[in-house]
Amino acid sequence: MYTVAVTRDFIANHYLVGGDWGSENHPHAHHYVAEVSIEAEHLDQHGYLVDIVAIEAALDAIVNGFKDQMLNDQPEFAGLNPSIEHFSRILCEKLFAAIAPPGTGTLHLKLWENSTCWAAYRLAY
Repeated sequence: MYTVAVTRDFIANHYLVGGDWGSENHPHAHHYVAEVSIEAEHLDQHGYLVDIVAIEAALDAIVNGFKDQMLNDQPEFAGLNPSIEHFSRILCEKLFAAIAPPGTGTLHLKLWENSTCWAAYRLAY
């Protein structure tokens, strides 16, 4: 299996809803790190899983849409608690739609909320 990976960091704000999570129920910022990896058995005619420049451009565009924003106010989070789990899925699905990797494989997005905590979403295609 081949793997290609890209990371991006950004700051976004949120507050948790639907439970009593202390200070997490109040608006606050996280310095997120999105760690993307694509894994597949076959390369394209250029020897790529997906052109890394295309991955970087798509991830930059997606991250910039959330950068310095209140996640609770974003349409992607309508009706959802803006948890790191939901956020990792949203980012993963947006990236998949943007790069449309060929063939079959796995797109994995790990979203770090701080230096010790992360959630991930894996999309098989």
